[in-house]
Amino acid sequence: MEQNSDLEKNFDVIVAGGGPAGLSAACLLNEQGVKTAIISPFFPKKAPKGFRDPRTIAMMQPSVRLMEHLKLWPDVLEKCSSPLLKLRLLDDSGHSFDGSDVTFSSEELSNEPFGWNVPLPELSLALLDKARSLGVEFITDEALSCPSRGDEIHVNTKKHGKFIAKAVIAADGRNSNLRKSAGIAVAKWSYDQFAIGAVFKHSGPHHDMSTECHKQDGPITTVPMPDNHSSLVWMVRPERKDHLMSLDDDAFATEIQRELHGSLGVISDVTDRKAFPMEGMNAMTYGKNRVFLIGEAAHVVPPIGAQGLNMSLRDGAMAAELIGDALAFNEDIGSDSVLEKYDTARRRDVWPRQKAIDLMNRTLLSDMPAIHDLRAIGLKLVDKIKPLRDKVMHEGIAPETNLPRIMQN
Repeated sequence: MEQNSDLEKNFDVIVAGGGPAGLSAACLLNEQGVKTAIISPFFPKKAPKGFRDPRTIAMMQPSVRLMEHLKLWPDVLEKCSSPLLKLRLLDDSGHSFDGSDVTFSSEELSNEPFGWNVPLPELSLALLDKARSLGVEFITDEALSCPSRGDEIHVNTKKHGKFIAKAVIAADGRNSNLRKSAGIAVAKWSYDQFAIGAVFKHSGPHHDMSTECHKQDGPITTVPMPDNHSSLVWMVRPERKDHLMSLDDDAFATEIQRELHGSLGVISDVTDRKAFPMEGMNAMTYGKNRVFLIGEAAHVVPPIGAQGLNMSLRDGAMAAELIGDALAFNEDIGSDSVLEKYDTARRRDVWPRQKAIDLMNRTLLSDMPAIHDLRAIGLKLVDKIKPLRDKVMHEGIAPETNLPRIMQN
């Protein structure tokens, strides 16, 4: 991806990590005139013909507005995406209040969908092309460490030596080298679960509705895609994961159909499955020693409520916003004051969502029937009490606070 072997070594900002959060941050920085490089061992590539990656992002409206700003929506991404017009939460845990059911409709908020389900590979490639067109410097390498030196920071890489910048955005994942180098501690925890991802075809319509069905081992979530397809995130215990991953595609399709009680008709054409261990993580600070943490370098949550990548995109947009503001006032973009503003802004958004997701998941895994009953009763109350229903929609589905300016309505 480098343009030549004689690489530029000095930048305003270096982004480490070639995923959507890092790529979008690099785009936003470069369009503000910030000299930006992105360092990653891997950059998105078009999948081989016939291969379909099961990962998607339920991109809510703030994230859609970011893509509109970058001129990737609707022209580039809408044709491969499906609108999210309804979101359904269903308790199917088999306990006393089994059957609690609440459906949110986007018409309750506006004439727009809640968001769109976008295939992750297409999103990544679109952002890569945009960053390239804006003139972001690409360096295919692994960022190993980032010692700060006065008013600059040095990024040491595996192949190309040292690069110098005023600030670094670490988007290099949950095992971030740069987070460790900056001396940022983390709290980690794990769940006795795996998430299985897949894409499948179904004979019945999905009605542009995403369904999160709460089972005893965790939720099984289906999200609409074009052409009578849906993406699947199915959270199960390790022993069941082993069983499900051992099945052939037809047998696995039968298991999905059974768990969904036939609500999508006959299930077929399941893609290659992927299984991921469920973990949680939160950094003690999201900014220190000229390093901004974004995405899974800062926080990790289970795939419940479509929060993970939406929060990561907000991280990148907020970091770019604060860096741009500092430059406009001739301030040091990597100063402690800028990093503290970033940490405060992002923690207000991330922390309550992370706690709510953790609590929801732990209630599903609890051995205490009363805990399951309280969760199901809570769903009934959300369905029946309008102020509570509105709050859940605004905070969980259509957030209006703690947003970067570029993602506000």
